Amino acid sequence: MNPTVRTAVIPAAGLGTRFLPATKAQPKEMLAVVDRPAIQYVVDEAVAAGLDDVLVVTSRGKSAIEDHFDRMPELELELDRKGKQDALAAVRALAEGPRMHYVRQGEPLGLGHAVAMAADHVGDRPFAVLLPDDLMVDDAALLRGMLGANAERGASVIALKRVPSEEISAYGCPRVEPVDGPLVRIGEIVEKPSPEDAPSDLAVTGRYVFSPGIFEALAKVEPGKGGEIQLTDAIGELSTSEPVYGWVFEEGRYDVGTPLDHLRATIEIALAHPELGEAFAALLADVVRRHGLD
Repeated sequence: MNPTVRTAVIPAAGLGTRFLPATKAQPKEMLAVVDRPAIQYVVDEAVAAGLDDVLVVTSRGKSAIEDHFDRMPELELELDRKGKQDALAAVRALAEGPRMHYVRQGEPLGLGHAVAMAADHVGDRPFAVLLPDDLMVDDAALLRGMLGANAERGASVIALKRVPSEEISAYGCPRVEPVDGPLVRIGEIVEKPSPEDAPSDLAVTGRYVFSPGIFEALAKVEPGKGGEIQLTDAIGELSTSEPVYGWVFEEGRYDVGTPLDHLRATIEIALAHPELGEAFAALLADVVRRHGLD
């Protein structure tokens, strides 16, 4: 029987240069999206999917991530003293969630290298990788589906999303064969193809469930530009020795990897917020009207 996946690996070692100067002194993963930092959405998603062990791959200057998911007794005492029980419960919940672990990536050697940093922690068990630039606001439906496919097939599963042809050159793009429902089998992955060379309209997005074989594959691939180890290359290498599947999804993904996409995600998530949504919609409509954009 295939081992149950318990571990989520979150690569969070990037410098966040697209958000400077906001990220000069704070990790980009800690930038707020409405009412919580981006990385908290990702950890919450992992927990909702049944994962109770989280390894965050960090780098120098990322201690705020560790602090966020740790206890802060002086703040808790102050909130309790002032009778702010809802805020107190929210703060305590951060430290009472999954088991949080951290490992540092000493050099920026690519996403593949960051995933390889998890080898000692993961061992010979399957595990999930969740990229914090991709927020999934879907009650963990995508991740649960991928975990189910991994348990059934005993193989790696990659999240795939259909994108317009003019956007495919920003992604890894697989050649696929249909299997069952949203499940497809991946033949090869072309990194950032031109629209005319793309083998499909499916883009590799930031959710993966890997067999431990990915570590051997990562050890085999040659560094690319800038000495970086590409995760896409390792997936291709893995597919030569064992099946690799894709899980096609449509809804729930928000990109927070650039300032404009971060703003778009913030607006859309705020509009759907159960407490803020109605008031924010009215505020947004007023701003649009006053600026003559309606």
